[in-house]
Amino acid sequence: MDATATGRSIGLAVLRIILGFGFLYAGLEKVLDFAGSGKPWSAVGFLRFGTGGTVPNMVGQADPMSHNPTQALWTGLAGNAAAIDLINFLVVAGEIAIGLALILGLATRLAGILGAAMMFLFWVAAWDFQYGVVNLQFVYMILSAFVAYASAGKVLGVDALLEGTAAFTRSPALRTVIG
Repeated sequence: MDATATGRSIGLAVLRIILGFGFLYAGLEKVLDFAGSGKPWSAVGFLRFGTGGTVPNMVGQADPMSHNPTQALWTGLAGNAAAIDLINFLVVAGEIAIGLALILGLATRLAGILGAAMMFLFWVAAWDFQYGVVNLQFVYMILSAFVAYASAGKVLGVDALLEGTAAFTRSPALRTVIG
């Protein structure tokens, strides 16, 4: 492997690991209450009050109007206790699992796809386009999809070790999630 290919591989591994730490931190922050609020984390506040959305050029303007065409879905979920319990679990467990999988390079393709899907849902729910369509959720979504596409787990990851096993060579399903 030449120096350019080695540099790309290491860069891809670093990207995967840093992205993983971003997901992991977000999940642990909710579980461990880093802010010290003393209250368990819940998605209710965001779903109820953070889904009105914004459009370009709203900077400094008070605009009570909802701009998010999907807001009714999110506020409806906020009023459903069973749905909130499931959402709270899926968000926290998902962030932690995706983060750990990306850091370890384990089932990287699956983790990247799930991370991209999660960020897409956050992006649509927030509908925060005040500064354009590219925001934090959008960037995480694209990076997660790229990590999945680029088989980033094959570089300094557990996926590289699993790829050589007999179970991997016999199972097309494993080849789908490993990478």
